[in-house]
Amino acid sequence: MAALEQLKDFIVEAKSKTYVGGGEPRPSSRQGSHDIGYETGSWRYLDSYFGGTDFAGHETVWQDGEPCWAMNYFGRIMRPELITGEKAGLVIKAALQAMYREKRHFLGGMEFRHAHGYYIDSSRGDTEHFSGREVIFVDGEEAYELDYRGGLIRR
Repeated sequence: MAALEQLKDFIVEAKSKTYVGGGEPRPSSRQGSHDIGYETGSWRYLDSYFGGTDFAGHETVWQDGEPCWAMNYFGRIMRPELITGEKAGLVIKAALQAMYREKRHFLGGMEFRHAHGYYIDSSRGDTEHFSGREVIFVDGEEAYELDYRGGLIRR
């Protein structure tokens, strides 16, 4: 298996076992951050974010102790009268579980209907370099948004 495929597979595994999978919180790596991580073999993953209904975060992957991939993101509830942070989280977790399980990838191309909203994730690029956006519509109105971008880290 090519190194890039191994990285992609690890990212999907790590994401499915942390935020989406209800992984155990880690000690804060930065003052006020919420951290969750995963390790297996020579791979390590950390998702560190700040905030709640409006939030910013950064995910990093290391192989053999060297950072090799990263992604940053910013999300927010745009219409609190249509969706709460808790309900948005339920929609996102269900949609991402389906994406990881069915598509075995973590980038875009996903639409998911849920009782609390209609989720759409679209992106361009691939594991090496990408950007994307996820949104939740409630009653035809955009109620939540998140923008993300990332890719390989090279020296």
